[in-house]
Amino acid sequence: MTGPSIAVVGAGLIGCLVAREVSARHPDASVIVLDRDCVGAGASRRSAGLFLPRGATPRTRRMSAYSQAYYAALKAHWPRLPIRPVGATVITDGTAADAAEGLSAAGYLADVAAPARTGPPGPGIRLAAGSQAWRIGGCHHADVYGVTQCIAAELRTRARPGDPAASELRAPVRFAESVAVTGLSPGRGSVTVRVSTGERIVADRVVLAPGPWLSGPAWGDLLAPAGLRVKKIVAMHLEQWPDPADDAVIFESDDAFLLPLPGRGHWLFSYTCQEWDVDPDALTGGLSAADVAAARDCLRRYSPALAAACGAGRVFCDAYSPSREPLVRALDDAGRVVFAGAANGSGYRLGPAIGAAAADLLDLTLSEGATGDHQYV
Repeated sequence: MTGPSIAVVGAGLIGCLVAREVSARHPDASVIVLDRDCVGAGASRRSAGLFLPRGATPRTRRMSAYSQAYYAALKAHWPRLPIRPVGATVITDGTAADAAEGLSAAGYLADVAAPARTGPPGPGIRLAAGSQAWRIGGCHHADVYGVTQCIAAELRTRARPGDPAASELRAPVRFAESVAVTGLSPGRGSVTVRVSTGERIVADRVVLAPGPWLSGPAWGDLLAPAGLRVKKIVAMHLEQWPDPADDAVIFESDDAFLLPLPGRGHWLFSYTCQEWDVDPDALTGGLSAADVAAARDCLRRYSPALAAACGAGRVFCDAYSPSREPLVRALDDAGRVVFAGAANGSGYRLGPAIGAAAADLLDLTLSEGATGDHQYV
């Protein structure tokens, strides 16, 4: 192998997308993805997977549009990929312009001249006086864990000539699951990665995609100046069977949403939790009474019946940046260690764009020369 050697730390959706982008740009690269657990077992496994073509800033709107096109191409290549279109209704106290605010170039507001519905937009949802419901186009839902597994499976397999997913023959990406990174040592022209099995891997470049595990001993000091924080994310499961044609319902003023999951036979209600600086390894005790109470308080404004049904769900966390935009940045002066993440709860929506940005950053430094295959010491 004469191409660069890249080690990606973290086998969640973003880590797998980084590996896919790097291997597509550098078919001769030697790429290894390491994870302390199994592929997609962290935040990706617990993601709601709702894609809205929106963004709070011009950059995140561009990233959202890029990712929307990426997923459309991926679905066209793999029709069985667990991605399905879903309608979305946004409830707002404002005008159509307010409802359309933040839409990316790939999104659109339907029925701009009038509210999309005159009746309830979802299961037992009532519109407060002065509120209106508008439909957003260009949305979809994904089983993020399933998508991550599909991408990893593709990367593990050597692409064949004529494969529409690969412009040329490329080397398979290697995965090292349940192999924790215990140390990183950037050196002259390479980075030494120490792992829990006792080996050392010498790579030309390392991409850190650890999700909410920001304080890992191998990279905590490198990341500390970025000011990233970890916030708890809670979603409730409502045991009512949705119809496949049901819309997701976005509660604009509460930054919350209801998502129909017909494949699982229930609805999901996600609301904004304000519990910060949590440890992802400590979130093993399930939902707290405070989580349930906060969800019920939020949902009660729209549907008392659904609020009463809140009692079970999922809880995890994600990394947030001070700017509320994803962070893709070199962590050392030579650009040998790159961080990609802090998606602020939007890892699925912005993942392809984050992967492309990380590969762009690597391309700026790889021209300096590379050693080839990973070296194990």
